[in-house]
Amino acid sequence: MAFQVFPVARVSWKVLALFLAVGLVATAASMGTASAGSGEPASKMLKRIKQGANGTAPVEKKVSRNWSGTGEAGAGKATTETGIVSDGSVSPFLTADSPAGMDAALARYEQIVASGGWPSVPSGKMTKGSTGKAVAALNQRLFVEGYLRKEATEGEFRETFTSATEDAVSRFQRYHGLAVTGSVDNATLRELNVPVGQRLATLRANVPRIAEYSKDLGERYMVVNVPAMQIETVNNGRVYSRHNAIVGRPSRPTPVVMTPLTIVRFNPYWNAPPSIVEKDILPRMMSSGPSKVMREMNMKIFKGVGGPEVNPDSVNWRRVRVDDYHFRQEPGGSNAMATAKIEFNSPHGIYLHDTPEPQLFAHGQRFYSSGCVRVEKVAILIDWILQGQDGIDRSRISELAETKDRLDETIANAPQLRVAYLTAWPTRDGVAAFRPDIYEMDGTGFVVGQPLPPGEKIAGQRYVLKPIARSAAAVDEAEAFGFASLFRGPRNPDKQEAGAISRSRGDDDTLFKRKPKAGEKTTVSDKKGGLFNWTSTKTEGKTKRKAVAASAKKKKLATATKDDSKKKAAKSVKADEKKKAASDKKQANASCKAGSDGKLPAGCKAAVKKPVAKPEKTASAAN
Repeated sequence: MAFQVFPVARVSWKVLALFLAVGLVATAASMGTASAGSGEPASKMLKRIKQGANGTAPVEKKVSRNWSGTGEAGAGKATTETGIVSDGSVSPFLTADSPAGMDAALARYEQIVASGGWPSVPSGKMTKGSTGKAVAALNQRLFVEGYLRKEATEGEFRETFTSATEDAVSRFQRYHGLAVTGSVDNATLRELNVPVGQRLATLRANVPRIAEYSKDLGERYMVVNVPAMQIETVNNGRVYSRHNAIVGRPSRPTPVVMTPLTIVRFNPYWNAPPSIVEKDILPRMMSSGPSKVMREMNMKIFKGVGGPEVNPDSVNWRRVRVDDYHFRQEPGGSNAMATAKIEFNSPHGIYLHDTPEPQLFAHGQRFYSSGCVRVEKVAILIDWILQGQDGIDRSRISELAETKDRLDETIANAPQLRVAYLTAWPTRDGVAAFRPDIYEMDGTGFVVGQPLPPGEKIAGQRYVLKPIARSAAAVDEAEAFGFASLFRGPRNPDKQEAGAISRSRGDDDTLFKRKPKAGEKTTVSDKKGGLFNWTSTKTEGKTKRKAVAASAKKKKLATATKDDSKKKAAKSVKADEKKKAASDKKQANASCKAGSDGKLPAGCKAAVKKPVAKPEKTASAAN
């Protein structure tokens, strides 16, 4: 297919790289089109475009934090949970009545602005039992937005952090994606002190989105709320399950899609794109041996797509054209799609899938993907989607995860899907829920389509409505984020990952039910640092490798220097000891000389006299 050319006078290389990856190339009108399948690896094409572009790559912009804890992106723990919602207490992101609810919320916040807004809450930690003027300001702040009743701000309760205050703070935290503690910490204080005018602007930006997304939802539907990093399944206006999700990082935003689901692929293959074969797989094959590497990576090689399987050791990989071979990763192990893939019609070529890196769901900030959506406890989601069709129930789903058998199931009575961009939505409590504008789309008129990275525009717009679909190779390459690192760890990942899909059994499926056991610890690996960087570029990779090599060299030099110093010190000590022994011996010999009477001093031993040869023995010896 040919990539579309946009008449843009000047576009940064980063935008061009994005469009290449999502099926678009935005270039100057004078630049010729590039056709897929030309044999040019994506890495070389990106390098060529970057060298020909003007300007420098923009720095990835940091966003408002939406997670607990401190530190850099991904350091905080997840503030939301995954599981089946059994108590009906969760307010949906989206319903058929959401437009009316949004209008009511908008009117409420407009009235707050007209009345002078809400008070600022002084800094300092506040919890149940706290008293004072700061608590009075907190109670008033919660009352104005609708979280507390009027009596909580009057009389004896005015300056007291009561149970009602604790409940109000907990609901405020839940509706802002914060850790629900019922106490006022720094993150909660920061959200409390966002001006009401800013909240009103956020609501207005989401009015047209809510209106569009809520059309033709049907009785069963699923919503992926990108800013919230969550997925929600809904039956008749009531939330059935919620799932933590990994969505597109700011440099590779997840597009907004409105479509029914189409097919579930259990244990899908992952087709390695030529660029990854060239950059990651072939160098490893030539270093460690083709067959060995293919076994470790659980891959097979074919002579073209649909061609016969090739013996890896029968090819001189230093002299081949990688496009002539099809590298396919088999189900299981560290397959980039893990145990399942959920497809739907999309011009943007994205899909939902499981992941071999489930530890990332424990992070509070989960903007890690290249546009596709990764699902925590995907078995619950698939069970809800299929509703037991063709005998595929929870036990069958778990069995497929264990056996790694391939199965493609077309969805009957397919639910509607909304991959939505909601930074505000109405709740059943009458207040609004908010999330950070991660892609900076509020105020741009964005409703559907492909957002551009923050700070980037095409023809004055922050988004594209009709991109050309990505090829299968382009999608697979985009979702191979961290692919190479998956094979640098333990060689038997199946035990670790019988599939996130099979971990959905048991009481911990139900949201809010399971609590950690006494002394139980949850460990999140942070060794794969590259996975936490939004800008995972080739340049950064080279810089990191150089830094690691330099550090190793420096460490080796320091060790060698230290060893030399130890050897020199040991030699010096030995020489000193020898010198001292000789000196002591000399002194001892001097003090052990016979006196005038011919006797040795006390403690001295007489030297052993040499035997005197007897004349007869000497004569016989001479004869």
